[in-house]
Amino acid sequence: MRVLELNFIKEDGKAAKITIANARENLTPAEVKVVMEHIISKDVFAPSGKGLVEAGGAKVITTQEEKLAFA
Repeated sequence: MRVLELNFIKEDGKAAKITIANARENLTPAEVKVVMEHIISKDVFAPSGKGLVEAGGAKVITTQEEKLAFA
């Protein structure tokens, strides 16, 4: 599974993150930055009552699951 983690700075200077499951394979940094700036400009999220004011960074986290069969 691929998860996109968007890291923001809030009005109070503290960090906040938004995670998006099933991230597309071919994401570019430019695309992600545009989306983050859009999220900030729309002022939709306010974790702990503090708005998002800056894009702090982003990363893709890839995990792999393997089921173990018991004999």
